[in-house]
Amino acid sequence: MLERKLNPYFTHHGLKTILYCPVCSTHYNSLCTRILEEKENTHLIHMECLKCGTSVVALVMLEGVGLNSVGLITDLTSQDVLKFKNSEFITLDDVIDLHLLLKNDINFFKTL
Repeated sequence: MLERKLNPYFTHHGLKTILYCPVCSTHYNSLCTRILEEKENTHLIHMECLKCGTSVVALVMLEGVGLNSVGLITDLTSQDVLKFKNSEFITLDDVIDLHLLLKNDINFFKTL
């Protein structure tokens, strides 16, 4: 995976608000922060806390004079995020099909 360093504007003018772990409030180590994708002024970022192991995936957008971000606490690694970010969505029909399969297959639970 190609890792890129955060540009100085990005680091000094906005990421400070999301550079702390939401679980234990520890400052993220820059070595555990990865930009996974960049498109114009939008960045997909994965951060992992060295203290508690919590990960955050954030979409950060530089817009005019401001910065907007949406973050999600996750157990995904940066490799997992890249693997699943373009995968197909799970539909309601998929969930119902799985439920029916599990409900009707008593051998499934015996093998667990």
